[in-house]
Amino acid sequence: MTETSLPQTDAATPTNGASAKRGSVSTSTDAGSKASKHQASRSWERLGSASRWGLVVLACLWLALCMAVGPIYWRQGSIAEFSWTNGLIFLGSFLVYLLIVVELVRFARGLRLMPAGWYRLINWPIGRRVGSPDSLQREAGSLRTRLRYSRLGRLLANTLNLLGRSLVKATDRWWKLALILLVGWLWVPTTLVTAFGADVRSQIREFSWAWNQWTGLKQPYIGFFSFVPMDIYPTAHYLWPAQPTYLTDQHNIVLTVIYGAVATASRYLTGTNDWGIALLSFSQFLLAVFACASCANRFFNLPWLGKRVRWPYDRAEATSHMLTHPETRQAWRPRNLIHPEWGVEAVSEHIDATSVGKAGNPKASRRRNSPLYAGKPAPYQTDRAAGPLARLLILCFFLLSPLATLSTISLTKSPLFAYAFVWWFGIGYELHMTRGQLGAQGRPRRLPTHTVLGLAVSTCLMMISAKYALYILLIEILALLLADHKRWKTYLLGLVIPVLVLHGGLTLLLGTGAVIGGDPIESRGIQLQQIARVAKLNPAGIAESARAKLAPVFNLDQMAEAYKPQDADPVKSSGIQAKKVSYRWRTVTKDDMRNFNSAWWQIVKANPTIATDAFLAKSYGYFNVNDNPYISMDYYVASDHVQRQTSWIRNWCHDWRTKVSSKTRELEDKQLWGCLLHGNLYVTLTLLLGAAELVERRWRTLAWHLPLLLLMGVMITSPANNFERHILPLAFVFGFMLLTFWRESQQGRTRFHRRDILAQAARNG
Repeated sequence: MTETSLPQTDAATPTNGASAKRGSVSTSTDAGSKASKHQASRSWERLGSASRWGLVVLACLWLALCMAVGPIYWRQGSIAEFSWTNGLIFLGSFLVYLLIVVELVRFARGLRLMPAGWYRLINWPIGRRVGSPDSLQREAGSLRTRLRYSRLGRLLANTLNLLGRSLVKATDRWWKLALILLVGWLWVPTTLVTAFGADVRSQIREFSWAWNQWTGLKQPYIGFFSFVPMDIYPTAHYLWPAQPTYLTDQHNIVLTVIYGAVATASRYLTGTNDWGIALLSFSQFLLAVFACASCANRFFNLPWLGKRVRWPYDRAEATSHMLTHPETRQAWRPRNLIHPEWGVEAVSEHIDATSVGKAGNPKASRRRNSPLYAGKPAPYQTDRAAGPLARLLILCFFLLSPLATLSTISLTKSPLFAYAFVWWFGIGYELHMTRGQLGAQGRPRRLPTHTVLGLAVSTCLMMISAKYALYILLIEILALLLADHKRWKTYLLGLVIPVLVLHGGLTLLLGTGAVIGGDPIESRGIQLQQIARVAKLNPAGIAESARAKLAPVFNLDQMAEAYKPQDADPVKSSGIQAKKVSYRWRTVTKDDMRNFNSAWWQIVKANPTIATDAFLAKSYGYFNVNDNPYISMDYYVASDHVQRQTSWIRNWCHDWRTKVSSKTRELEDKQLWGCLLHGNLYVTLTLLLGAAELVERRWRTLAWHLPLLLLMGVMITSPANNFERHILPLAFVFGFMLLTFWRESQQGRTRFHRRDILAQAARNG
């Protein structure tokens, strides 16, 4: 038996060796495939990072260019005059903007904002942050510590804590915020009453003519010598239906009907439009109070959590809260078990929204809170209410900035859109913060009925106040469905249905001839400015073929005379009878417009420098923080339409209205205060903040903030440069956007603290 088994053993030995070799080969193959996959993943990650930073660089280049060309266009110059001075402005601005983005990204990732040596120079050692014994000994004898623990220092600290608690207590409900805004803004409607320009008068005139038609009064319609309301902001006659109608979608038909109906009722009851205009302004004022209070309440207090706000968030309060509310599972643990003198840190086992399974079972990670991870701080909770400083700064902006105060009563469409957008933006934050949270049976958490209703109403208000809201909402619907498709029913009820109803109703009215559609020439402001500038500065540079194509549409000589670098409305022949008739709206046909784009392209190719000047001169001011607004919000307060062309409003606080407008303009002209009051500062900062979010790959936050970028595109394509009422939405929500960025960056900063703790532990052995 033994001898016969020996050959089998010998035969089996090479077989086992071969299998072992195959096993080692397969193991090495798996390791090689994993390494190659890891290498490919790192390559894609580097490519993505380079792409994101490339977009950031482009944004900074655009902002720097707008800063550099500002002095050129202030003196009515050309980009051809770009000198070394402008080059230095360009380079310095680019470095500053890029540095801001870099610092925002470093803050979001929990990295130092300055080199370590700079902290030592300003007597702010890194060791003091982690509470090491050496740093505590050095700090004990410092002047700052002695002042801090002196009687005056303690009194000041107690006073600040009391004020902070009082401010948080005074703003922990939406109705308290509404009351603060109502009291702080009440002087605006009571003394200024209203603010408006030519648009409201045109809307009232349109409805009056339509009302006369409905009551049987004969009026002129299409004719060479007739001048009807549709000829003021001229709509091409080929768009007019054969059956006479006097309502247009120039200023949005729903808003035109509302304004016109209220003014008509006012004339019937009081004999003047003034009471109706005052009522419209006060109604918008109440909407502004409600919208800002609702949005601020969501950002300050996070009401969907269903818990009261506490301040300060100190250790004693957290400990007492843990004892009285054990269900929160909050506790304190040493930062390091070996060095108890380093202090303690908060531990929280709250259930994160992203850690809930499909069946609704929590997957709270207790491994993070185990003693093995004692050196790792608990992640910052983004569901923490805002502190007093954030509340104070945002409320001060709304109560003191002319952008917010004067726009509450301004009947110029854009303020109504801005306050509706603020309401909509606040509801969007609630959607963003509750994304992924599951309710009963593992289904997505349902929002309260009033929230969905508010989303629908704010969407409708945006649609009826600005025509470009349609395109913004369509793009935003797609982005939200991609980012949060599980709550498609909420977006269907709050976004899709309002858009379909309003746009479908308008399409029906246009199709039946009840309303005259808007003229397509309104969306060609950049093209018109480029053609007009070439016609003014280099008429010989327009080819005869291009002239022939444009002849049925525009009078180039009149176009050149009407050209203004910052405003495209004169080129479009907007205004009353005494105006340059550059746009042949009476005789142009749809076929004539087909050659417009080809003629424009011929002119631009032949005159690239002038065309570039026309584009930049009409758009740079929105992104140049030193540029004064072309039309600021104080203009409408003391305009001739209010001060001279009203019946009793002009006599109510007439001099006060003039004084408010002039003082506001004086503040805007000052270097420091003017920069803070200008809307283009908030446009620039919003773009930089969005760039930092892009680098950090906060895709769902970007999907919610996408309308802000689209609104910047609206500014560039708008008729005028640095028209402040187009900036209002971005200025109003910038503080909330900054608060969101700070909250979402705190989790990255906990990693920074952990790294400092571990580094200090390594140095101390």
